[in-house]
Amino acid sequence: MMRTSWRALMAAACMMLALVVSNARADEVPVVTGEHWTKSSEQVKKAYLIGIANVVQLEAAYAGTNPPSEAQSTVPRFVRGLKGHTLDSVRSALDAWYAAHPDRLARPVLETIWFELVVPGLAKNP
Repeated sequence: MMRTSWRALMAAACMMLALVVSNARADEVPVVTGEHWTKSSEQVKKAYLIGIANVVQLEAAYAGTNPPSEAQSTVPRFVRGLKGHTLDSVRSALDAWYAAHPDRLARPVLETIWFELVVPGLAKNP
């Protein structure tokens, strides 16, 4: 039952992303910022994070047994830096960061994930 709800949530996130991206030109790709994040429901936040996880998994599957080096892709560092995190821990960390930095709501969520979670995680998981 839980797997079915996750699949439905992922499907909804993918459809939402497809709708947004299909109507945007390359120079108009929407960037999700802290403003969007702080106004979103827990389900929307989780769907966004699942979308990111899907892109990472897609990249890993595409690479197969010949994964790109860290010089060729950020995916290996992203995965290593988030080792030990769950969707809920990432969501909670983002909620806490934006709550502690209300003056930084214009900062993109992906940038916050990278610098506040991935980079410190890389130091812990060399």
